Amino acid sequence: QVQLVESGGGSVQTGGSLTLSCTASYRTYCMGWFRRAPGQERERVGTLDSEGSIVYADSVKGRFSIAKDYDKNILFLQMNDLKPDDSAMYYCAASYSYNRGCRSFGVWGRGTQVTVS
Repeated sequence: QVQLVESGGGSVQTGGSLTLSCTASYRTYCMGWFRRAPGQERERVGTLDSEGSIVYADSVKGRFSIAKDYDKNILFLQMNDLKPDDSAMYYCAASYSYNRGCRSFGVWGRGTQVTVS
C-alpha cells in the first residue's frame, strides 16, 4: 500500500513564501510536484529523480526549489516570491517504475490548495 500525503498549503500575500511537503510511504524512483488552476491544464512544476537531478518548469525557475529528506521519503517544495498566477491546487506524485522513472507517475496525492492574492 503506497500513499502520498501533502501538507503546507494555504493563503499568502503576493511576494510571500510557502513550503509544501509530501510524505511517501515507500521509497520512490522519482517524485514531483504538479499544479492545476481552475480552467487550466495540469502543469509539471518540478521533478526529482533517483539520481538527484531536478527539473523545473520555466514558470517557477528561480523562485521555487525542490529538496528531499531521503531517509524519511519527504519531498519539499519551497515557493518564494509567489504571484497570483501561482494559485492552484498542488499535487505530489511519485513513480515506482524503475524503467520509466519521471516519465511514469503512478501514484498521486490528494492535493493541497495554494492561494496567492
